[in-house]
Amino acid sequence: MRKKEKIETIYKAALKVFADFGYKKTTVEDIARQLNMTKGNLYLYSKNKKELYRETVSWALQKWQMRVGEAIEKEVDAKNRFHVMCFKAVEYLSMDDNFRRVLIHDPDIFPMFPERDPFKEINRNSVLMIKNILEQGIREKKFREVDTERVSETFFLIYKMVIIRTYIKNKTSFMQQVFAETVELLTLGLFIAD
Repeated sequence: MRKKEKIETIYKAALKVFADFGYKKTTVEDIARQLNMTKGNLYLYSKNKKELYRETVSWALQKWQMRVGEAIEKEVDAKNRFHVMCFKAVEYLSMDDNFRRVLIHDPDIFPMFPERDPFKEINRNSVLMIKNILEQGIREKKFREVDTERVSETFFLIYKMVIIRTYIKNKTSFMQQVFAETVELLTLGLFIAD
């Protein structure tokens, strides 16, 4: 097995164990057992549980981000790209049960304050994804002129709140409806044009 495939196998197994027991209760032995390998062999890939957790969560976040990015790339129009981004990003966790359960155990993966973000670089890439779509929409004259940096941060903040309420607080159906209404409100506005 090639190193990339091996490390992905390790991350998948670690994600499942972290989902089952949470970070605090999980041991390196639990993960090694899930992989049918020795603890010592697992240490060849990661120096300790904390590092393995961080690498596993980073891998899961990037996988989520990549799925959303692939869906966006299939669209040409900025409005369609924005809607697809919003709904694919929220929908993803309904399909990735292990990562959803890791988030339930550790909602600090998505902190509300960026200065406390342990995955700042990955989440920054998500904000850039939003910003690129906003800039495209402005260039195409489909979105009004806005401060794309600030607005993309605002959208990401709203998105994190929805993720926390929907998947971590387990209010899925109600919050999915609220999210759809929020996207509509943010994209169409509240006021009727005079």
